[in-house]
Amino acid sequence: MKTVIVIALVLVLASLAGAGLFMLRKGGSSSSRDGRMARALAVRVGLSIALFLFILLSWAMGWVRPTGLPMG
Repeated sequence: MKTVIVIALVLVLASLAGAGLFMLRKGGSSSSRDGRMARALAVRVGLSIALFLFILLSWAMGWVRPTGLPMG
């Protein structure tokens, strides 16, 4: 379960890095560069929402349990 969450977080970071590269890359028309950057950011948002929903589903199914911080 932890590996699925870690892989999803790595994919979110990779999508964010891709958007940054599209933003900084020179060459080509600015509209195609902007479109690719917007698509990469949309993928990042979609992955983040899917990960959040997956964690909620995992908690509801009992696959993951919140441990919290020990008190005292």
